[in-house]
Amino acid sequence: MIESDLMRRITINPAIFGGKPIIRGRRLAVEHVLGMLSVGDSPETILEGYPWLELEDIQACLVYARRHVGHERIEPLEMVAEVAS
Repeated sequence: MIESDLMRRITINPAIFGGKPIIRGRRLAVEHVLGMLSVGDSPETILEGYPWLELEDIQACLVYARRHVGHERIEPLEMVAEVAS
């Protein structure tokens, strides 16, 4: 499945979770799926917990995160010079 098809699975509804990105209009936020993955839950475990969820939904969450992180630019607050000993 191509990225544009995956991204169509991510929707925003101001009436659900204050407009946070959700999966296919359901009450499951992208950040929740990413959180489950980040603590080591496998896609299979996540799919077992949400029978309506599809593997492509999890892939869509990862694509969404990559696209957002790809546009981030972090500026250091303070430059610390390394002191030679």
